[in-house]
Amino acid sequence: MTPKASHADIVMEATQSTSAAAKSRVAASWHRSVIKHGLDPDEHRAPDRIEQKSLQFRMETLEKFMTVASPRLDALFSLVGQSGCAVFLTDTDGIILDQRLSDADAMAFEGWGLTTGADWSEEKEGTNGIGTCLTEQRHVIIHQDEHFYTRNTGMSCIDAPIYGSNGQLVAALDLSSARADQTEAFNRLIAAQVAQTARAIEAVNFRAAFSSARIIVAESDDAEASTLLAIDESDLVIGATREARRVFGLQRTGDLVARPATDILGREDGPTGFEKAEKAAVIRALARAGNNVSQAARQLGIGRATLYRRMKRLGLEDS
Repeated sequence: MTPKASHADIVMEATQSTSAAAKSRVAASWHRSVIKHGLDPDEHRAPDRIEQKSLQFRMETLEKFMTVASPRLDALFSLVGQSGCAVFLTDTDGIILDQRLSDADAMAFEGWGLTTGADWSEEKEGTNGIGTCLTEQRHVIIHQDEHFYTRNTGMSCIDAPIYGSNGQLVAALDLSSARADQTEAFNRLIAAQVAQTARAIEAVNFRAAFSSARIIVAESDDAEASTLLAIDESDLVIGATREARRVFGLQRTGDLVARPATDILGREDGPTGFEKAEKAAVIRALARAGNNVSQAARQLGIGRATLYRRMKRLGLEDS
């Protein structure tokens, strides 16, 4: 009877097959783990952990982001915490910065090396939810023996990338379970919630970054994506989420060069010239003044007769 191949044997065989790596994203990640990072699937060392000083620096760098993300992590954990799952937030290097887990499961996840300060980059841990999500910048499910290291094959990891207000990758959201009876179907169900939470964090972080701007929710072919535009008082688009940048063909990352909203949206969403801007300002002043021309003139800082002349020129004299 032929002995069953070990996990390490299966991984090494897949890494030697170019066709396997081409057909499977997991095999491609295994290939990177061996060829690029020089890792051995049978290595049993614990995950690396950075020093507390370095961890504190990373957390301070992302303090505002972590503050807005925290309630969403709480909400996600409230849904899955009783089923033996834990929630983790990492930076772009795969360092765990924040976590949500039950007291009953704390020792188990500590044993797996899933704890703040641990390095779960693909470079260090091979194929895993956090590291592979960050490397490929996509949603991933790494289920049990899809992990690179044999010591990690008892867990399931569901991850989603999170992009900042400038369109750049800022974090990974990870939900991990060390339950042996975790099924792939259950993973897919949880993955939808993880993705939704990641997009919610992106949206609230974007709104916080452009708190003084008007936020428009644009249409996208991805119903779950955060397709937001930030528009200033001059009707210029000054910010866009990653999905909005894709939809409207804007630069993928970095600060946007301000452009008129109508140029981007392709419709008359606001004033497009001095005359329309002036007309809009007069209409607003009249509305605030209850159509009292004298009061509206004072709001605008002009004389009553001047306002009447402008109203006539703008076609508002009969309004």
